[in-house]
Amino acid sequence: MISAIEALQRLREGNRRFVADRSSASALVDHQRRIELVSRQEPFAIVLGCSDSRVPAELIFDLGFGDLFVIRVAGNIVAPSLVGSVEFAAARFGTRLVVVLGHTQCGAIVATLEELTGRTTTQSRNLQSIVHRVKPAVQNLLAGHPHLSDDEIVDQAVKANVRASADHLRHGSELLEGLIQNDGLLIVGAEYSLETGVVEFFDGVPEGLQD
Repeated sequence: MISAIEALQRLREGNRRFVADRSSASALVDHQRRIELVSRQEPFAIVLGCSDSRVPAELIFDLGFGDLFVIRVAGNIVAPSLVGSVEFAAARFGTRLVVVLGHTQCGAIVATLEELTGRTTTQSRNLQSIVHRVKPAVQNLLAGHPHLSDDEIVDQAVKANVRASADHLRHGSELLEGLIQNDGLLIVGAEYSLETGVVEFFDGVPEGLQD
C-alpha cells in the first residue's frame, strides 16, 4: 500500500487533470480492472464526502474502480457508523490517507443556517441528526461574526465543518489514533469548488505540502 503522502499527490494530480478537462475515460470503464478486483481491493485513499450529486469523488479526482473507499453522507458529518467505516477501510486494507471532503454551497450548511435563524424548522428527527452535527460550525460563526452575510457564513462554515469532522476522526477513535501514531495514517480536510472544480486541501496537510 502506498504512503499517505504519495496518495495525496495522486489525488492532486487527478484533480488537476479533471480541472484541465484531461480526465481519462478509461478509468471509469475499465472492465478488465473490474474483473481483477472481484476477489480483492486495495483503495489508496478513504474519502468521507458529502452526498451531493455534484461531488462524485472518483470523477473529480479522475480515478476509477478500486482506487477510493468512498463514504458519502449529507454534510460530510461524522457519526459512529461513519467512523466505523473509516476504521474498517484503514484496518482491513491498510489505506493510509483519509480525506474529509466538503464543498462550496453545501445544502446541509444552508439548511443549518436557515434552522438557526428561524427561517425553517426541520421536522424529521433523522434530518435533525444531520443538522445537529453541523450546527456548531455555523453557530460559532453567527455568534462571533454577526455582520457576515449568509453567503459568507456558508463559505466559512463549510471549512469549519470539514475541520470539525476531521478532528473528530483524529481524536474520536482509539483505532484511528493508534494508526496515526504508529502506522502513518494521515487525516486531512479538503473543499471542492463547484464553481471551478478545484479541490483545496487545507486542514492537516503536512508542512511543505499545503496548497
